[in-house]
Amino acid sequence: MTAKQKAINAVATTLAKRGLELRRHSAGRRQSVLTRHGIDLVLDVGAADGGYGRSLRSFGYTGEIVSFEPQASAFAELQQGVAGDPRWSARPLALGAEAGTAEINVASNSRSSSLLPMLDAHIDAAPSVRYVGAETITVSTLDAEAAELVAGRRPFLKIDTQGFEREVLAGGPVTVEACLGLQLELSLVPLYDGGMLIDEAMSWAYDQGFRMVGLEQGYAAPSGEILQIDGVFVRPESTA
Repeated sequence: MTAKQKAINAVATTLAKRGLELRRHSAGRRQSVLTRHGIDLVLDVGAADGGYGRSLRSFGYTGEIVSFEPQASAFAELQQGVAGDPRWSARPLALGAEAGTAEINVASNSRSSSLLPMLDAHIDAAPSVRYVGAETITVSTLDAEAAELVAGRRPFLKIDTQGFEREVLAGGPVTVEACLGLQLELSLVPLYDGGMLIDEAMSWAYDQGFRMVGLEQGYAAPSGEILQIDGVFVRPESTA
């Protein structure tokens, strides 16, 4: 064993004793998937403050990003991330099954804002996160927004909409058919009333011709129980 390997093992052992783990960052694995499948367009639905886009850039993705975020304060933060990046644009929209307007529940933590009611399981896991108001937003559909974007491209769809994934997908069958990969938030327990759970999401993805190639931890309760994860899926035949 080399000195470098011994040092890595020592660090890993120290972290393990503290309940931590030394491993490759999940975003690095995701970028390997995007590169292998030649992804040149990421549709970022439910962008919040732009953290997902920043992660893409930090781990080497240089293609186009189009982010969708309806909530005003979160969109303002998203615009700051987009500024100065000519291949990253943002639209102040929610995506759903049909176009129109809706009331979004605004949470004290903007990442938890949702068009659906928050359930007790979410409140119990994060008592400090509550709905603090509501906001009227504009809703479009994935197909209406992405039809011109995906033509001739190798797109990847990411959806993180706090339980509203089913409605987003219902408004985007043509776009989904064009996508070579996707990332979905997968809820292990009901956190939002009417939200899609992991069994439905997994069945849907496989029925559409995708298979899972990666998992990323999303949300865990203080008890250590994992409540949400993110699944990364690709079409097996889509390797560039």
